[in-house]
Amino acid sequence: MQSQDVAPRPAPASGSASDPVVDVEQAEAALVEHYPRLVRLAYLVLPPGLGRNRRVLTAHALTQRALPRGRTATPVIPAQSDGREGDPGYAFVRLQVVRTALEAGLPLRRKAWPKRSQLPPLLPQVWGLRLFPRSGGADELALDQRLSALTGPARAAYVLRGLEKLPDSDVRGLLTAAGVADVDAALDEADSAQAEYALLDSPEFDPCSLQARPTDLMRRRQHMKAALAAAAAVAVCGALLGMPGDGWGPDGAAAPSYAQNPSARAALDPALLLKVPAAAWESSARTDFSVWPARGDLTGDSALLRRALAVWARPGETVQVSATPGTPSGGPSGPPQLLYAGTVDNARVVILYDGLRIVRYAEPRDSTKGAALDFARVDGADRADAGAVVLGRADGNVRYLTAPWVTKAADRDLLKPGSAATDLALTEGTTAPMAGPVQSGPCTSWNALQLTDASGTRLLTDLGELVPARLTTGRPGSVKDASGAGALRAWAPYACSLGAMRSTGVRSVNAWAYAAQPLPDASGTADWVCTRAETWQGGGERVLAQFHTPGGRYGAVAAKAENVPACGAKDPQVLAGVLWKSGAGTWYLLAAGSRGTSSINASGGVRATADGHLLAAKAKQGVQAELKGTLEDGRAVSGLR
Repeated sequence: MQSQDVAPRPAPASGSASDPVVDVEQAEAALVEHYPRLVRLAYLVLPPGLGRNRRVLTAHALTQRALPRGRTATPVIPAQSDGREGDPGYAFVRLQVVRTALEAGLPLRRKAWPKRSQLPPLLPQVWGLRLFPRSGGADELALDQRLSALTGPARAAYVLRGLEKLPDSDVRGLLTAAGVADVDAALDEADSAQAEYALLDSPEFDPCSLQARPTDLMRRRQHMKAALAAAAAVAVCGALLGMPGDGWGPDGAAAPSYAQNPSARAALDPALLLKVPAAAWESSARTDFSVWPARGDLTGDSALLRRALAVWARPGETVQVSATPGTPSGGPSGPPQLLYAGTVDNARVVILYDGLRIVRYAEPRDSTKGAALDFARVDGADRADAGAVVLGRADGNVRYLTAPWVTKAADRDLLKPGSAATDLALTEGTTAPMAGPVQSGPCTSWNALQLTDASGTRLLTDLGELVPARLTTGRPGSVKDASGAGALRAWAPYACSLGAMRSTGVRSVNAWAYAAQPLPDASGTADWVCTRAETWQGGGERVLAQFHTPGGRYGAVAAKAENVPACGAKDPQVLAGVLWKSGAGTWYLLAAGSRGTSSINASGGVRATADGHLLAAKAKQGVQAELKGTLEDGRAVSGLR
């Protein structure tokens, strides 16, 4: 946690003729009306080092404690929107929230009592649940990292500028009232962070719209029962649990044991792990993860394997657990298969497979603190899907463990289809580190993993999960791997749009050029491409209709949808439109449907009809139109939005 340049809290103002007086009722009305904004403000100012769960609870606690004890005077530092202009009640509670959030980031001192805001909140508390805001995209993650690098006063200045839209003069006055000693330094430091204020309103930073995950349910039940035991019995049990053997001490970051049935015990025994022979895949009728051999320099480390199995079955509170959508995170029903156990950069990594999921356990090389457990659903994988698993990510680089049938691995930039791929060294199926896809900032490259085996070459891309997604091209129902020169050129303008599909359990992404449209005013021909992401869980598919003009480096997303059959094998029909400005300065509504569209009708801001699967009509800037299409078989199709 960073130290904050905050002066001791000043005594409450006694009020003056120019300062409005705020009573409890007025402050409470402002707090209730603007509660979500105030909690978001506290969440953003609090140091990210607290962790997302404690940060959420602390933000609510600080906001709820912002009411005055009686009538008090406060200087009005007005807000700029939402009807809060000149409201002294809001000004008071906002000042209290900023002041206590800054105090929460102060380091604890030996010779001074800690402030109440520096301690974990007594209330609110949610027993048995971990709460955290909904995850945002790469831009929100990058902003959160940049904010975490700022001192508390600088972070507060950035948030007051962006979220409250206060001018620097008002920010200076509010921080001074909050006890910041060097306001000018805080403003200068806030200037060093890229001004992406619109992202502050995203769900990533909304502590009022939360996701909940349970703590270890069986462990919690065990603790409730243990609370009824005598103090002496608790001490004895604690001593027994810490002993080697059947105790949980050797299990590292795992929670105390709770399952003692034979199947559960067998699943925790490293001696019973399934290890497939190295050449099994050559004679097997299956070509998926079930025929991967056990690889790595630590496959004989029983202590490491025991910890990995124990943490999988019962992860402790300090273990960072993640799972792709639709993936159960419970323990194995029996002994799983070992795919890898070895040292990867500065971590010890174990990868396991139970027929449904790939599970990755990682711990630091020098301790078991900071262990992580990741789950990815892979049921129904075939040779194309089971090509690689992420071993680890470090410093923007990714290492992969490849299938035993892979003979060559390379790194290819999708944005440079004419450039040759860069070969990656393969050591017992482990690749050399390669740069991962861009995470933040402008998208100037998108690195993908190119694998070659006896059946051909395919491209895989890292979307932030254990199993990279397969890239394909072609009409739904007859897709092929994006490996040839034509497929690489087809993907180049749309590679950066893959960032919108991160962390959604994507199995494969197909790019289909469904239409080519001559542009008005002799401006050339534009391409319409539909990219569809299929998921391992069979739901949550994401569809993007993209528009690419001649000479443009990137495609523009014209429409998007989720959980729709459009652009898929079951119903490949797609219809989308976009407003486009020609070189002559004229605005047009352009729309295109896939082959088999007999007519297109536009209504709303633009009224036009066209026979066939293409429409071009003059329009005005900013208008909105609704598209309807008719297929050759008489069915109606709606435009993606």
